[in-house]
Amino acid sequence: MEQQHRNQQKDVQERRQDDLEEIQHGPFPVEQLQESGIAALDIKKLKDSGLYTVESVMYAPRKDLVQIKGISEAKVDKIIEAASKLVPLGFTSASQLHAQRLEIIQITSGSKELDKVLEGGIETGSITEIYGEFRSGKTQLCHTLCVACQLPLDQGGGEGKAMYIDAEGTFRPQRLLQIADRFGLNGADVLENVAYARAYNTDHQSRLLIEAASMMVETRFALMIVDSATALYRTDFSGRGELSARQMHLAKFLRSLQKLADEFGVAVVITNQVVSQVDGSAMFAGPQIKPIGGNIMAHASTTRTGCLFAREGETSAFVKW
Repeated sequence: MEQQHRNQQKDVQERRQDDLEEIQHGPFPVEQLQESGIAALDIKKLKDSGLYTVESVMYAPRKDLVQIKGISEAKVDKIIEAASKLVPLGFTSASQLHAQRLEIIQITSGSKELDKVLEGGIETGSITEIYGEFRSGKTQLCHTLCVACQLPLDQGGGEGKAMYIDAEGTFRPQRLLQIADRFGLNGADVLENVAYARAYNTDHQSRLLIEAASMMVETRFALMIVDSATALYRTDFSGRGELSARQMHLAKFLRSLQKLADEFGVAVVITNQVVSQVDGSAMFAGPQIKPIGGNIMAHASTTRTGCLFAREGETSAFVKW
């Protein structure tokens, strides 16, 4: 009996330790700030502004918090102080960072060759950009990732759901069923585990990220896809006169995506369109295309992968930047 009692105590301690580790790894729901004396009404105001986690509060500039209606500067300072105790953002050692990097999950692309190019697969907690011409395989890859992310970790998956923002109207559920069959997964379950939204303009596309954050607090997502991240910007902003406004809006959108990757550890995959580059060297330098979005897109992406479409053989080649 005494030995049984010791075993029970040990099990309880292990469960408590597991719970503690789960809490420490976050993300922390913003409601946890109540334990530090933050009023429930102020927490509601934070959530109404799209801040659903303590991490999102810490990542937000102070000026953005001050602009929340009903929250004074004194309250903002108190909120930041409380949040910093849960999510310290100071220095850490390179060895600790290295240990964290070793735990990063990589989601298989479904292609051994592409996984080799990506050095293991699509990395969680960062943004991967896939650019290319029409029919180069970008959307097909996105569909495959929606299924692959649901696989167990030991099969190259992320053991989580997928979120898909469709800006071009090219999402096809029936394609997911075909891919699910290839991976040996139940088609109905795969469809249930993909949250889909159609984006109709750039402002709507940005607002969807706020809704995405609220959903990620409730359940585990492994992947966020935006196909295409730049399509609506090409139609909503036209001409050089709106170039500055377009780039500022795009930068804010990409920053919001990076925050989701940081807060929830999801793999963010964005597709990008290309433009033809016509100059005197076109006949000597190979395919003359470049991804749109300029340096804003280039700096936001941790990994850039180009899909180069060979029309004669109808195959795609991938180049990592």
